[in-house]
Amino acid sequence: MDLKLLKALSEAVCIGHLTEARDIAAAELKKYAQVTPFGQSGLIAKIDKGKDKTLLIDAHIDEVGFIVTSLLGEGFLRVASVGGNDARILPATPVIVHGKADIPAVFASTPPHLAGEDKGVKGLDDIVLDTGIADIDSLVSAGDLVTYKADFSELLGSRVTGKSFDDRAGVFCLIELAKRVYDKDLAYNLVLSVAEGEELGTRGAVTATYAQEADEAIAIDVSFGDTPDISADKCGKLGGGAMLGISPILDRGVTARLKAIAKEKNIPLQFEVMGGRTSTDADVISISKSGVKTGLLSIPLRNMHTPAEIIDTFDLEGIISLLTEYALGGGN
Repeated sequence: MDLKLLKALSEAVCIGHLTEARDIAAAELKKYAQVTPFGQSGLIAKIDKGKDKTLLIDAHIDEVGFIVTSLLGEGFLRVASVGGNDARILPATPVIVHGKADIPAVFASTPPHLAGEDKGVKGLDDIVLDTGIADIDSLVSAGDLVTYKADFSELLGSRVTGKSFDDRAGVFCLIELAKRVYDKDLAYNLVLSVAEGEELGTRGAVTATYAQEADEAIAIDVSFGDTPDISADKCGKLGGGAMLGISPILDRGVTARLKAIAKEKNIPLQFEVMGGRTSTDADVISISKSGVKTGLLSIPLRNMHTPAEIIDTFDLEGIISLLTEYALGGGN
C-alpha cells in the first residue's frame, strides 16, 4: 500500500479555494483516467470502457477548518468554524493560518490557575487564535482560511494517525481502485467523483455528479471507530473491515451485492445500520436527477474532525478489494 500517497493526501490542504489535496488526487488519477475539474465542487475521473452501464464511486476531499472573522490586535484573531469542529479540543491546538503566507498559530489556552470556577468547554466565540505576531495585520485578513497543523505518523501494526482522513482515506481508495482496474475489462464505465464541500452539507456531490448519468453509485466515507468510552453498537472496530451501510434510503440491491461479494471473496465486513440519512454524499447522490441506486462503504475512524484521527490501513485494503470485485463482476 502506498503510504507516501496517503501521507501526502493527509497533510495537504483542501478547504474553500485552497485545493492542494485535490491537485495531488488529480495528478494521480490522470495516470489512469480522464480527469475533469468542477470548480469548487471537486473533480470527476472517468474510465470509459464503452459499456452500457455506468458506476459512480464517490469520496470527498475537503476538510474541516476555520475562517478568520476579525483581527483583535497584538497578533490575536477571532475565527468561525468551517464544518463541524469540536470546541473541546481547541485550546493549545496548533493550526496554520493561510494568509499572504502560511503562518503557524495556536488556539489560546487559559492556564488552569487563572480559570477560576469557569473550567467548562468554551465555544469559538470565547476562544482566540494566537499568531504571536504583533503586526499580523500586514499578513492576515478577515476571510483567510485556517487548517489544523498535523503530521502523518505510522503507529504500530497497520494503523496510522493524522488529519483529514475524513475523507482523504476514501480518496486514497479511489486512486488505488483506479490503479488496479484501469486496464481491466470492467463491467461498467467507471466514474470516480472526488467531491468538495461535503463538510458544508454535501454541496460538491450535488453538482459534480449531476451530469454523470450513473446507473449505480457507491459512496466512500468514514464512520465512528471503537474506543472504550463509546458503546460498541454505535461504532465500527478498527481492523474489522469496511462498514457496509444499511438504511432505507440506500439501495437494497447494491447493498446486497456488496455483502455477497464480501462473503464470496472472504473480505471482512462490518455493518452500520441507520434509520434514514447517512450524513454522507450518499444522501444526495441517491436523489440526483431521477435517482441513482446507491450504496455506502465507510472506514472506521477514531477522533473524527480532529488533527489526530486514527485509521487501520487493513480496512482501506478491504474497501479497495471489494470495490475492485464489484467493478469487475457486474455489481447489482
